[in-house]
Amino acid sequence: MTSATPGTKLFVLDTNVLMHDPTSLFRFEEHDVYVPMFVLEELDNGKKGMSEVARNARQASRFLDAIVSETAHDIGQGIPLQSQGSKSATGRLFLQTEFITPELPVALQHSKADNAILGVVMHLHQQQSGRQVILVSKDINMRIKARALGLSAQDYFNDKVLEDTDLLYTGVLPLPDDFWEHHGKDMKSWQQGGHTYYNVAGPLCKDMQVNQFVFQENGTSPFYAVVVEQGSDTAMLRTLTDYTHQKNAIWGITARNREQNFVLNLLMNPEIDFVTLLGQAGTGKTLLTLAAGLMQTLEKKLYSEIIITRVTVPVGEDIGFLPGTEEEKMTPWMGALEDNLDVLNKPDEESGEWGRAATRDLIRSRIKIKSLNFMRGRTFLNKYLIIDEAQNLTPKQMKTLITRAGPGTKVVCLGNIAQIDTPYLTEGSSGLTYVVDRFKGWEHSGHVTLMRGERSRLADYAGDVL
Repeated sequence: MTSATPGTKLFVLDTNVLMHDPTSLFRFEEHDVYVPMFVLEELDNGKKGMSEVARNARQASRFLDAIVSETAHDIGQGIPLQSQGSKSATGRLFLQTEFITPELPVALQHSKADNAILGVVMHLHQQQSGRQVILVSKDINMRIKARALGLSAQDYFNDKVLEDTDLLYTGVLPLPDDFWEHHGKDMKSWQQGGHTYYNVAGPLCKDMQVNQFVFQENGTSPFYAVVVEQGSDTAMLRTLTDYTHQKNAIWGITARNREQNFVLNLLMNPEIDFVTLLGQAGTGKTLLTLAAGLMQTLEKKLYSEIIITRVTVPVGEDIGFLPGTEEEKMTPWMGALEDNLDVLNKPDEESGEWGRAATRDLIRSRIKIKSLNFMRGRTFLNKYLIIDEAQNLTPKQMKTLITRAGPGTKVVCLGNIAQIDTPYLTEGSSGLTYVVDRFKGWEHSGHVTLMRGERSRLADYAGDVL
Protein backbone atom coordinates (compact mmCIF):
# COMPACT_ATOMS: atom_id res chain seq x y z
CA MET A 1 0.00 0.00 0.00
CA THR A 2 1.11 3.55 -0.72
CA SER A 3 1.63 6.19 1.93
CA ALA A 4 -1.51 7.69 3.40
CA THR A 5 -2.69 11.28 3.20
CA PRO A 6 -1.88 12.90 6.59
CA GLY A 7 -4.83 12.76 8.99
CA THR A 8 -6.79 10.10 7.08
CA LYS A 9 -7.89 6.77 8.51
CA LEU A 10 -8.03 3.29 6.97
CA PHE A 11 -11.44 1.59 7.38
CA VAL A 12 -11.54 -2.20 6.89
CA LEU A 13 -15.08 -3.25 5.93
CA ASP A 14 -16.67 -6.43 7.21
CA THR A 15 -18.99 -8.32 4.83
CA ASN A 16 -22.14 -7.50 6.78
CA VAL A 17 -21.58 -3.76 6.24
CA LEU A 18 -21.67 -4.18 2.45
CA MET A 19 -24.64 -6.56 2.72
CA HIS A 20 -26.46 -3.99 4.83
CA ASP A 21 -25.60 -0.93 2.70
CA PRO A 22 -23.77 -1.46 -0.62
CA THR A 23 -23.19 2.31 -0.91
CA SER A 24 -21.06 2.20 2.26
CA LEU A 25 -18.01 2.08 -0.06
CA PHE A 26 -18.63 5.75 -0.89
CA ARG A 27 -19.53 7.03 2.59
CA PHE A 28 -16.14 7.46 4.26
CA GLU A 29 -15.36 10.93 2.84
CA GLU A 30 -11.59 11.61 2.68
CA HIS A 31 -10.65 8.34 4.41
CA ASP A 32 -9.43 5.13 2.73
CA VAL A 33 -11.43 1.89 2.52
CA TYR A 34 -9.90 -1.62 2.55
CA VAL A 35 -11.81 -4.75 1.41
CA PRO A 36 -10.21 -8.09 2.47
CA MET A 37 -10.29 -11.07 0.09
CA PHE A 38 -12.49 -13.03 2.52
CA VAL A 39 -15.15 -10.33 2.22
CA LEU A 40 -15.28 -10.91 -1.54
CA GLU A 41 -15.61 -14.66 -0.87
CA GLU A 42 -18.52 -14.08 1.52
CA LEU A 43 -20.22 -11.68 -0.93
CA ASP A 44 -19.98 -14.40 -3.56
CA ASN A 45 -21.49 -16.98 -1.20
CA GLY A 46 -24.32 -14.63 -0.16
CA LYS A 47 -25.40 -13.35 -3.58
CA LYS A 48 -27.85 -16.16 -4.39
CA GLY A 49 -31.54 -15.76 -3.64
CA MET A 50 -34.19 -13.03 -3.69
CA SER A 51 -33.77 -11.70 -0.15
CA GLU A 52 -32.78 -8.10 0.58
CA VAL A 53 -29.37 -9.29 1.83
CA ALA A 54 -28.74 -11.24 -1.41
CA ARG A 55 -29.72 -8.22 -3.52
CA ASN A 56 -27.37 -6.01 -1.51
CA ALA A 57 -24.53 -8.53 -1.93
CA ARG A 58 -25.02 -8.46 -5.72
CA GLN A 59 -25.15 -4.65 -5.74
CA ALA A 60 -21.96 -4.40 -3.67
CA SER A 61 -20.20 -6.73 -6.14
CA ARG A 62 -21.40 -4.57 -9.06
CA PHE A 63 -20.07 -1.43 -7.38
CA LEU A 64 -16.68 -3.09 -6.81
CA ASP A 65 -16.58 -4.36 -10.40
CA ALA A 66 -17.39 -0.90 -11.78
CA ILE A 67 -14.74 0.77 -9.61
CA VAL A 68 -12.01 -1.73 -10.52
CA SER A 69 -12.81 -2.07 -14.25
CA GLU A 70 -13.11 1.66 -14.94
CA THR A 71 -9.84 2.72 -13.34
CA ALA A 72 -6.40 2.97 -14.90
CA HIS A 73 -4.77 2.99 -11.47
CA ASP A 74 -2.76 0.13 -10.03
CA ILE A 75 -5.03 -1.66 -7.51
CA GLY A 76 -2.13 -1.91 -5.10
CA GLN A 77 -1.75 1.88 -5.14
CA GLY A 78 -5.42 2.42 -4.24
CA ILE A 79 -8.32 3.40 -6.50
CA PRO A 80 -9.77 6.92 -6.04
CA LEU A 81 -13.34 6.84 -4.71
CA GLN A 82 -16.03 9.38 -5.51
CA SER A 83 -17.47 10.19 -2.10
CA GLN A 84 -21.22 10.80 -2.03
CA GLY A 85 -21.95 14.53 -2.02
CA SER A 86 -18.46 15.43 -3.23
CA LYS A 87 -17.41 16.33 -6.79
CA SER A 88 -13.78 15.33 -6.31
CA ALA A 89 -12.25 11.93 -5.49
CA THR A 90 -11.56 11.97 -1.76
CA GLY A 91 -10.65 8.57 -0.33
CA ARG A 92 -9.15 5.48 -1.97
CA LEU A 93 -10.28 1.88 -2.23
CA PHE A 94 -7.75 -0.86 -1.48
CA LEU A 95 -8.39 -4.53 -2.26
CA GLN A 96 -6.29 -7.24 -0.62
CA THR A 97 -3.69 -8.24 -3.24
CA GLU A 98 -1.28 -10.24 -1.08
CA PHE A 99 -1.58 -13.40 0.97
CA ILE A 100 -1.51 -12.51 4.65
CA THR A 101 -0.64 -15.04 7.34
CA PRO A 102 -2.60 -13.83 10.36
CA GLU A 103 -0.72 -13.65 13.66
CA LEU A 104 -3.77 -14.53 15.71
CA PRO A 105 -3.95 -16.57 18.93
CA VAL A 106 -3.95 -20.32 18.28
CA ALA A 107 -7.42 -20.62 19.80
CA LEU A 108 -8.92 -18.62 16.92
CA GLN A 109 -9.50 -20.81 13.86
CA HIS A 110 -7.76 -19.44 10.79
CA SER A 111 -10.31 -21.07 8.50
CA LYS A 112 -13.20 -19.00 9.82
CA ALA A 113 -13.86 -15.91 7.71
CA ASP A 114 -14.37 -13.57 10.70
CA ASN A 115 -11.01 -14.58 12.17
CA ALA A 116 -9.29 -14.27 8.78
CA ILE A 117 -10.62 -10.70 8.49
CA LEU A 118 -9.35 -9.98 12.01
CA GLY A 119 -5.95 -11.28 10.90
CA VAL A 120 -5.96 -8.83 7.98
CA VAL A 121 -6.83 -5.96 10.35
CA MET A 122 -4.00 -6.98 12.69
CA HIS A 123 -1.54 -7.13 9.77
CA LEU A 124 -2.60 -3.67 8.55
CA HIS A 125 -2.40 -2.33 12.11
CA GLN A 126 1.25 -3.43 12.28
CA GLN A 127 2.08 -2.38 8.70
CA GLN A 128 0.40 1.04 8.93
CA SER A 129 1.67 1.95 12.38
CA GLY A 130 1.54 5.65 11.57
CA ARG A 131 -2.23 5.80 10.93
CA GLN A 132 -5.44 4.63 12.52
CA VAL A 133 -6.75 1.30 11.16
CA ILE A 134 -10.40 0.66 12.10
CA LEU A 135 -12.56 -2.42 11.54
CA VAL A 136 -16.15 -1.48 10.61
CA SER A 137 -18.65 -4.26 11.37
CA LYS A 138 -22.34 -4.69 12.19
CA ASP A 139 -21.43 -7.87 14.13
CA ILE A 140 -21.21 -7.09 17.86
CA ASN A 141 -19.11 -10.17 18.67
CA MET A 142 -16.70 -9.35 15.85
CA ARG A 143 -16.16 -5.87 17.33
CA ILE A 144 -15.67 -7.34 20.82
CA LYS A 145 -13.04 -9.82 19.53
CA ALA A 146 -11.24 -7.03 17.66
CA ARG A 147 -11.07 -4.85 20.77
CA ALA A 148 -9.91 -7.84 22.85
CA LEU A 149 -6.99 -8.17 20.40
CA GLY A 150 -6.13 -4.48 20.85
CA LEU A 151 -7.62 -3.39 17.50
CA SER A 152 -9.95 -0.44 16.81
CA ALA A 153 -13.50 -1.40 15.82
CA GLN A 154 -16.78 0.44 15.38
CA ASP A 155 -20.32 -0.02 14.15
CA TYR A 156 -21.45 1.37 10.78
CA PHE A 157 -23.16 4.66 11.65
CA ASN A 158 -23.69 6.27 8.24
CA ASP A 159 -27.12 4.68 7.77
CA LYS A 160 -28.46 6.13 11.01
CA VAL A 161 -30.93 8.97 10.64
CA LEU A 162 -30.51 9.94 14.30
CA GLU A 163 -27.97 9.05 16.94
CA ASP A 164 -30.58 9.47 19.67
CA THR A 165 -34.17 8.45 18.89
CA ASP A 166 -35.35 10.72 21.72
CA LEU A 167 -34.73 13.51 19.21
CA LEU A 168 -37.07 11.93 16.65
CA TYR A 169 -39.86 14.19 15.44
CA THR A 170 -43.06 13.45 17.41
CA GLY A 171 -45.49 15.54 15.34
CA VAL A 172 -46.72 17.25 18.51
CA LEU A 173 -45.59 20.54 20.08
CA PRO A 174 -46.88 21.75 23.49
CA LEU A 175 -47.31 25.53 23.61
CA PRO A 176 -45.88 27.36 26.66
CA ASP A 177 -48.28 29.12 29.03
CA ASP A 178 -47.15 32.57 27.82
CA PHE A 179 -47.42 31.67 24.11
CA TRP A 180 -50.28 34.08 23.31
CA GLU A 181 -48.55 36.96 25.13
CA HIS A 182 -45.49 36.70 22.88
CA HIS A 183 -47.10 35.42 19.66
CA GLY A 184 -50.62 36.86 19.65
CA LYS A 185 -50.02 40.62 19.75
CA ASP A 186 -50.94 41.26 16.10
CA MET A 187 -52.89 38.03 15.69
CA LYS A 188 -55.61 37.73 13.05
CA SER A 189 -58.29 35.06 13.32
CA TRP A 190 -61.22 34.05 11.12
CA GLN A 191 -63.77 31.27 10.62
CA GLN A 192 -63.74 29.05 7.54
CA GLY A 193 -65.24 25.63 6.84
CA GLY A 194 -66.19 25.01 10.46
CA HIS A 195 -62.65 25.72 11.73
CA THR A 196 -61.00 28.78 13.25
CA TYR A 197 -57.71 29.99 11.74
CA TYR A 198 -55.07 32.02 13.60
CA ASN A 199 -52.14 33.96 12.16
CA VAL A 200 -49.46 34.15 14.86
CA ALA A 201 -45.92 35.56 14.88
CA GLY A 202 -43.02 35.04 17.26
CA PRO A 203 -39.80 33.12 18.02
CA LEU A 204 -41.50 29.71 18.52
CA CYS A 205 -42.88 29.72 14.96
CA LYS A 206 -39.48 28.83 13.46
CA ASP A 207 -39.54 25.52 15.39
CA MET A 208 -42.93 24.50 14.00
CA GLN A 209 -43.48 22.16 11.04
CA VAL A 210 -46.38 22.07 8.58
CA ASN A 211 -49.04 19.56 9.78
CA GLN A 212 -47.54 19.50 13.28
CA PHE A 213 -50.10 19.54 16.09
CA VAL A 214 -49.88 22.17 18.83
CA PHE A 215 -51.80 22.24 22.09
CA GLN A 216 -52.22 24.14 25.32
CA GLU A 217 -54.13 22.52 28.16
CA ASN A 218 -53.85 25.05 30.97
CA GLY A 219 -57.14 26.54 32.14
CA THR A 220 -60.70 25.39 31.52
CA SER A 221 -60.67 25.62 27.68
CA PRO A 222 -57.81 23.59 26.15
CA PHE A 223 -56.52 24.65 22.75
CA TYR A 224 -55.77 22.10 19.99
CA ALA A 225 -54.66 23.09 16.49
CA VAL A 226 -52.56 22.03 13.51
CA VAL A 227 -49.92 24.13 11.73
CA VAL A 228 -51.21 24.87 8.22
CA GLU A 229 -48.47 27.26 7.07
CA GLN A 230 -45.08 28.11 8.56
CA GLY A 231 -42.53 30.88 7.88
CA SER A 232 -39.35 32.11 9.54
CA ASP A 233 -41.24 33.81 12.39
CA THR A 234 -44.90 33.37 11.44
CA ALA A 235 -47.35 30.46 11.40
CA MET A 236 -51.00 29.81 10.56
CA LEU A 237 -52.87 27.52 12.95
CA ARG A 238 -56.22 25.78 12.33
CA THR A 239 -58.40 24.29 15.04
CA LEU A 240 -59.19 20.56 14.87
CA THR A 241 -62.28 18.45 14.48
CA ASP A 242 -63.10 17.00 17.91
CA TYR A 243 -63.09 13.23 17.38
CA THR A 244 -63.42 12.61 21.13
CA HIS A 245 -67.11 13.55 20.81
CA GLN A 246 -69.61 10.84 19.88
CA LYS A 247 -71.14 12.99 17.12
CA ASN A 248 -67.86 12.76 15.18
CA ALA A 249 -67.34 9.01 15.77
CA ILE A 250 -65.47 7.18 12.99
CA TRP A 251 -67.07 3.77 12.32
CA GLY A 252 -68.26 3.80 15.94
CA ILE A 253 -64.81 4.71 17.30
CA THR A 254 -64.04 7.92 19.22
CA ALA A 255 -60.61 9.20 20.27
CA ARG A 256 -59.79 8.37 23.88
CA ASN A 257 -56.92 10.80 24.34
CA ARG A 258 -55.23 13.84 22.82
CA GLU A 259 -52.88 11.97 20.47
CA GLN A 260 -55.66 9.73 19.14
CA ASN A 261 -57.63 12.88 18.30
CA PHE A 262 -54.60 14.17 16.38
CA VAL A 263 -54.29 10.84 14.54
CA LEU A 264 -57.92 10.85 13.37
CA ASN A 265 -57.54 14.44 12.14
CA LEU A 266 -54.66 13.23 9.94
CA LEU A 267 -56.32 10.03 8.75
CA MET A 268 -59.61 11.74 7.85
CA ASN A 269 -57.96 14.61 5.96
CA PRO A 270 -58.07 13.81 2.20
CA GLU A 271 -55.25 16.34 1.60
CA ILE A 272 -52.84 14.17 3.62
CA ASP A 273 -51.37 11.43 1.39
CA PHE A 274 -48.82 9.95 3.80
CA VAL A 275 -49.25 9.28 7.53
CA THR A 276 -46.76 7.71 9.95
CA LEU A 277 -47.86 6.54 13.40
CA LEU A 278 -45.41 5.47 16.11
CA GLY A 279 -46.39 4.03 19.44
CA GLN A 280 -46.20 1.10 21.80
CA ALA A 281 -48.59 -1.84 21.65
CA GLY A 282 -52.12 -0.89 22.64
CA THR A 283 -51.99 2.81 21.74
CA GLY A 284 -54.65 2.31 19.04
CA LYS A 285 -52.59 2.67 15.86
CA THR A 286 -54.21 -0.21 13.93
CA LEU A 287 -57.75 0.31 15.24
CA LEU A 288 -57.85 4.03 14.36
CA THR A 289 -56.27 3.42 10.94
CA LEU A 290 -58.76 0.67 10.07
CA ALA A 291 -61.75 2.67 11.32
CA ALA A 292 -60.73 5.70 9.22
CA GLY A 293 -60.08 3.44 6.22
CA LEU A 294 -63.50 1.73 6.45
CA MET A 295 -65.30 5.07 6.83
CA GLN A 296 -63.58 6.60 3.80
CA THR A 297 -63.81 3.43 1.67
CA LEU A 298 -67.34 2.18 2.39
CA GLU A 299 -69.20 5.39 3.27
CA LYS A 300 -67.36 8.32 1.70
CA LYS A 301 -66.16 6.28 -1.33
CA LEU A 302 -62.82 8.14 -1.36
CA TYR A 303 -60.88 4.89 -1.87
CA SER A 304 -61.80 1.75 -3.78
CA GLU A 305 -60.33 -0.71 -1.24
CA ILE A 306 -58.03 -1.13 1.74
CA ILE A 307 -54.72 -2.94 1.20
CA ILE A 308 -52.80 -4.22 4.23
CA THR A 309 -49.24 -5.50 4.16
CA ARG A 310 -46.55 -6.18 6.74
CA VAL A 311 -43.09 -7.66 7.14
CA THR A 312 -43.32 -11.38 7.92
CA VAL A 313 -40.68 -11.57 10.67
CA PRO A 314 -41.63 -14.19 13.29
CA VAL A 315 -41.24 -13.33 16.98
CA GLY A 316 -40.18 -16.88 17.91
CA GLU A 317 -39.13 -19.92 15.89
CA ASP A 318 -40.40 -20.02 12.29
CA ILE A 319 -43.06 -22.70 11.70
CA GLY A 320 -41.98 -23.31 8.10
CA PHE A 321 -43.78 -22.87 4.81
CA LEU A 322 -47.49 -22.13 4.84
CA PRO A 323 -49.92 -23.62 2.30
CA GLY A 324 -52.44 -21.76 0.18
CA THR A 325 -52.76 -18.59 -1.89
CA GLU A 326 -50.93 -15.33 -1.17
CA GLU A 327 -53.77 -14.11 1.05
CA GLU A 328 -54.03 -17.45 2.89
CA LYS A 329 -50.28 -17.47 3.53
CA MET A 330 -50.49 -13.94 4.97
CA THR A 331 -53.49 -14.72 7.22
CA PRO A 332 -51.44 -16.04 10.21
CA TRP A 333 -49.53 -12.74 10.24
CA MET A 334 -52.75 -10.73 10.36
CA GLY A 335 -54.01 -11.63 13.83
CA ALA A 336 -54.00 -7.93 14.75
CA LEU A 337 -56.30 -7.22 11.80
CA GLU A 338 -58.79 -9.88 12.93
CA ASP A 339 -58.78 -8.57 16.51
CA ASN A 340 -59.47 -5.02 15.37
CA LEU A 341 -62.17 -6.06 12.92
CA ASP A 342 -63.96 -7.80 15.81
CA VAL A 343 -63.98 -4.47 17.66
CA LEU A 344 -65.16 -2.51 14.60
CA ASN A 345 -67.85 -5.02 13.56
CA LYS A 346 -70.27 -4.40 16.42
CA PRO A 347 -73.78 -4.57 14.93
CA ASP A 348 -76.82 -2.77 16.25
CA GLU A 349 -79.16 -4.79 18.41
CA GLU A 350 -81.75 -4.70 15.62
CA SER A 351 -79.49 -6.24 12.96
CA GLY A 352 -78.70 -9.48 14.84
CA GLU A 353 -76.39 -12.22 13.61
CA TRP A 354 -77.48 -11.92 9.96
CA GLY A 355 -76.62 -8.25 9.95
CA ARG A 356 -73.29 -8.94 11.60
CA ALA A 357 -72.42 -11.59 8.99
CA ALA A 358 -73.45 -9.29 6.12
CA THR A 359 -71.35 -6.44 7.50
CA ARG A 360 -68.37 -8.78 7.94
CA ASP A 361 -68.65 -9.98 4.33
CA LEU A 362 -68.91 -6.39 3.08
CA ILE A 363 -65.82 -5.36 5.02
CA ARG A 364 -63.93 -8.47 3.87
CA SER A 365 -64.69 -7.68 0.22
CA ARG A 366 -62.99 -4.30 0.56
CA ILE A 367 -59.87 -5.42 2.49
CA LYS A 368 -57.01 -7.13 0.63
CA ILE A 369 -53.99 -8.64 2.36
CA LYS A 370 -50.81 -8.48 0.26
CA SER A 371 -47.26 -9.75 0.71
CA LEU A 372 -44.32 -7.36 0.52
CA ASN A 373 -42.55 -9.81 -1.81
CA PHE A 374 -44.82 -8.98 -4.74
CA MET A 375 -44.98 -5.19 -4.42
CA ARG A 376 -42.24 -4.23 -6.89
CA GLY A 377 -43.63 -2.94 -10.20
CA ARG A 378 -47.18 -2.45 -8.92
CA THR A 379 -49.11 0.84 -8.90
CA PHE A 380 -52.03 1.37 -6.52
CA LEU A 381 -54.80 3.70 -7.71
CA ASN A 382 -57.30 5.15 -5.20
CA LYS A 383 -56.25 2.68 -2.52
CA TYR A 384 -55.91 3.04 1.26
CA LEU A 385 -52.56 1.29 1.85
CA ILE A 386 -51.64 0.26 5.41
CA ILE A 387 -48.05 -0.85 6.09
CA ASP A 388 -48.04 -2.60 9.47
CA GLU A 389 -44.92 -3.38 11.55
CA ALA A 390 -43.04 -0.83 9.43
CA GLN A 391 -40.17 -0.64 11.94
CA ASN A 392 -38.80 -3.87 10.40
CA LEU A 393 -38.38 -2.29 6.96
CA THR A 394 -35.08 -0.89 5.68
CA PRO A 395 -35.08 2.60 4.11
CA LYS A 396 -34.75 0.98 0.67
CA GLN A 397 -37.77 -1.31 1.26
CA MET A 398 -39.75 1.66 2.54
CA LYS A 399 -38.94 3.60 -0.64
CA THR A 400 -40.03 0.62 -2.76
CA LEU A 401 -43.40 0.49 -1.01
CA ILE A 402 -44.21 4.20 -0.85
CA THR A 403 -43.36 4.73 -4.53
CA ARG A 404 -46.11 2.21 -5.41
CA ALA A 405 -48.69 4.91 -4.59
CA GLY A 406 -50.60 6.18 -7.61
CA PRO A 407 -53.13 9.03 -7.84
CA GLY A 408 -55.70 9.14 -5.03
CA THR A 409 -53.84 6.66 -2.79
CA LYS A 410 -53.19 7.25 0.90
CA VAL A 411 -50.31 5.41 2.62
CA VAL A 412 -50.31 4.84 6.40
CA CYS A 413 -47.20 3.39 8.11
CA LEU A 414 -47.61 1.89 11.59
CA GLY A 415 -44.88 0.68 13.90
CA ASN A 416 -43.06 0.63 17.21
CA ILE A 417 -39.31 1.22 16.88
CA ALA A 418 -38.78 -0.46 20.26
CA GLN A 419 -39.84 -3.81 18.69
CA ILE A 420 -37.40 -4.26 15.78
CA ASP A 421 -36.98 -7.95 14.88
CA THR A 422 -34.77 -7.61 11.77
CA PRO A 423 -31.00 -8.23 12.07
CA TYR A 424 -28.73 -5.17 11.59
CA LEU A 425 -31.63 -2.70 11.90
CA THR A 426 -31.64 -0.39 14.91
CA GLU A 427 -33.98 2.31 16.13
CA GLY A 428 -31.78 4.89 14.42
CA SER A 429 -31.52 3.11 11.06
CA SER A 430 -35.06 1.69 10.68
CA GLY A 431 -36.95 2.64 7.53
CA LEU A 432 -39.76 3.98 9.73
CA THR A 433 -37.40 6.39 11.51
CA TYR A 434 -36.03 7.35 8.09
CA VAL A 435 -39.40 8.33 6.58
CA VAL A 436 -40.56 10.15 9.74
CA ASP A 437 -37.46 12.35 9.56
CA ARG A 438 -37.53 12.86 5.76
CA PHE A 439 -41.27 13.63 5.42
CA LYS A 440 -41.63 16.06 8.33
CA GLY A 441 -42.80 19.46 7.17
CA TRP A 442 -44.23 18.27 3.82
CA GLU A 443 -47.71 19.74 3.32
CA HIS A 444 -49.25 16.39 2.33
CA SER A 445 -47.82 14.24 5.14
CA GLY A 446 -48.25 14.01 8.89
CA HIS A 447 -46.86 12.14 11.87
CA VAL A 448 -47.96 11.45 15.43
CA THR A 449 -46.19 9.52 18.18
CA LEU A 450 -48.85 7.95 20.42
CA MET A 451 -47.85 7.87 24.07
CA ARG A 452 -50.74 6.43 26.04
CA GLY A 453 -51.93 2.82 25.89
CA GLU A 454 -55.68 2.21 25.78
CA ARG A 455 -55.94 -1.59 25.99
CA SER A 456 -56.48 -2.29 29.68
CA ARG A 457 -55.02 -1.44 33.07
CA LEU A 458 -53.21 -4.80 32.99
CA ALA A 459 -51.58 -4.08 29.59
CA ASP A 460 -50.63 -0.52 30.67
CA TYR A 461 -49.04 -1.75 33.89
CA ALA A 462 -47.20 -4.58 32.12
CA GLY A 463 -45.81 -2.10 29.57
CA ASP A 464 -44.42 0.02 32.39
CA VAL A 465 -42.92 -2.62 34.70
CA LEU A 466 -41.84 -5.46 32.42
